[in-house]
Amino acid sequence: MVRAGTMRRYLVLAMGSALSIPAASHAQSSKPSDPDARAAAVEKQMTDAERVTITHGIMAIPYGATKIPDGVVFGAGYVEGVPRLGVPALAETDASLGVSYVGGLRSDGATALPSGLAMGATWDPDLIRRGGATIAGEAQAKGFNVLLAGGINLVRDPRGGRNFEYLGEDPLHSGLLAGAAITGIQSRHVISTVKHFAINAVETGRQFHNAVIGDAALRMSDLLAFEIAIERGNPGSVMCAYNRVNGASACGNDALLNGVLKHDWGYKGFVMSDWGAVHGLDFALKGLDQQSGAQLDAKLYFGAELSDAARRDKRYKARLTDMNRRILRSMYAVGIDTYPPAKAPIDFAANARVAQNVAEEGIVLLRNRDVLPLAAKAQRIAVIGGFADSGVLSGGGSSQVQGVGGPVVAIPTVGGPFAAVLAQSYQRSSPLAAIVARAPKADVVFRNGRYIADAVAAAKKADVAIVFATQWMTEGLDAPDLSLPNGQDALIAAVAEANPNTIVVLETGSQVLMPWLDKTAAVLEAWYPGARGGEAIAAILFGDVNPSGRLPVTFPASVDQLPRPKLPGSDTIEPDFLGYGKPGQTLDIDYNVEGADVGYRWFAKRHAAPLFPFGFGLSYTRFEHGPLTVVPGATPVARFAVTNTGKRSGAEVGQVYLTGTPAGDTTRLVGFSKVTLKPGERRVLEVPIDPRLLATWKDGRWDMAAGTYRFAVGSSAVDLEAPVATGFPARKW
Repeated sequence: MVRAGTMRRYLVLAMGSALSIPAASHAQSSKPSDPDARAAAVEKQMTDAERVTITHGIMAIPYGATKIPDGVVFGAGYVEGVPRLGVPALAETDASLGVSYVGGLRSDGATALPSGLAMGATWDPDLIRRGGATIAGEAQAKGFNVLLAGGINLVRDPRGGRNFEYLGEDPLHSGLLAGAAITGIQSRHVISTVKHFAINAVETGRQFHNAVIGDAALRMSDLLAFEIAIERGNPGSVMCAYNRVNGASACGNDALLNGVLKHDWGYKGFVMSDWGAVHGLDFALKGLDQQSGAQLDAKLYFGAELSDAARRDKRYKARLTDMNRRILRSMYAVGIDTYPPAKAPIDFAANARVAQNVAEEGIVLLRNRDVLPLAAKAQRIAVIGGFADSGVLSGGGSSQVQGVGGPVVAIPTVGGPFAAVLAQSYQRSSPLAAIVARAPKADVVFRNGRYIADAVAAAKKADVAIVFATQWMTEGLDAPDLSLPNGQDALIAAVAEANPNTIVVLETGSQVLMPWLDKTAAVLEAWYPGARGGEAIAAILFGDVNPSGRLPVTFPASVDQLPRPKLPGSDTIEPDFLGYGKPGQTLDIDYNVEGADVGYRWFAKRHAAPLFPFGFGLSYTRFEHGPLTVVPGATPVARFAVTNTGKRSGAEVGQVYLTGTPAGDTTRLVGFSKVTLKPGERRVLEVPIDPRLLATWKDGRWDMAAGTYRFAVGSSAVDLEAPVATGFPARKW
């Protein structure tokens, strides 16, 4: 364990993430407003040498023999501009959760938003939009104009190492929230990506594993999430993934990049590679527009080699023109030339309040046997485990964000160049300190949980025991199972046996099993709660904030309920952050097992009972839903009421599900809305239903059969009111 003051700076590889920047206030430019026209005009003036300037970039941290130009801020990447034509350079930083720490190379800190799953658990697009604007503001104030944000891969396997960066398992939910985040980021004139395109669900063998899935299933699941996010947020760039999709590398996948993204969806921005994901010049013909972090690839393909190809081959000439125009268009559409990044002071206190708001709305109350909120009579409180005396956990990898001063605790997991990025790091927000501040007259004691007997002794003397349990996850490595590591399941069971008023606070990167659940009085899922996570947890525990988080993923009761009970490659591939594997090594992952029935839809199809269902979350008040009506039309509308029947104010997420089609029973989220209500208050909500959610992908288009469709409103995928039936005509588009 390394405390922040003595933590050594290690070289960090910011693999495939993004940085963010806040927008400065500058005078409006008199340049033409049409980004397409501007891009075409500027590209026509470029020399042959200039045309391969913005088509490749470096990783902007010390690595190998690549020289970082003077004045370039350390971050994920840097793409040289064309000053002669007023084309700005691209300064890129990771990621969706804030401006990444890059091992402290910049000797600064940034505001850490809670993890992606915590953001997903808010079910609140407006709040996520605020979060995006907040981290983009910090990015711009640090000198960045590109944020490698917009992580949106669906959580298909709870063991996936990067699940904490993503928003959930449902394409509508993820697409709407990601679109809101992108909108917030780009409102500050910072380009946002959406990533990782596509079906990048696990980290094992991440540079070569092959995601195998049919076109229809992919269109109705992972691709639909990207499609909705792109429609809503208009991101300047799409970042392609490391893995293969149906045999072809995602960054050189003609069917995905040229076929789906650019042709079918009409995407006008540019495709950047993930760092180290380019394997040939022909990736340009297959739809890739920019080679990122080029020193991590075998060679620079999109430089002189691309220029030579363009002189010899009209296909490459046309592509090079298109590549430049797409990149320029995104610059002008977002306004990074008119509103360039400018170093400026950051109001960390104000930004921390946004982070705390996200954490408070994202914490999910999973169990409560009338012990929460903590009453004034709880005068003896035992706080146990999870480094709760120091801070809250953050996920590992390129997306890791740390505040000023760096992590308060950093536990090394590996040596070498990736040591800092793969350390188990804790942000400077102590739950213990927040609990003491909230209950200054209580006798609060702390035990680190290292010895179970010591923790049990403290729990026996307390009115209530609060156990903090952590599950660290990281980019580059998947979890081997769904247990809490380091014997924490046994610790919780023993403490709960000693004190029936045991509350468990989970700081996890994804779903976990809970063999001790029935012995506990309450369970909170706090995820990785960010810069003010300790304060947010205390606010929920003591009832200052009524919990409103709802699960964005299904918690299985066992791994046997998963589409793939054994993690693919777990017995053949050595865990490795880079993920290249041994020469010639292959791994096919068959996603046709569940196809489009991801998460809760898989459970519904198999009539399996999860530990906790998608959309679930308790409150300190009660709500009633309905009645529901669905009005057909080009965009159907669900209309329903939500009533607070309890004794205190609270927020509820009204969820509308499709439960039946002319083809048979189904379960699919088709709309949701979050609303805050006073005791006794009733609000009627209207939610549009995307017709794609009522259709199937067939023969290259959406196909909606004529007949009766059933819908139900409720508080989770399994807790639904009686369905209502609505007739729809046939439709294809």
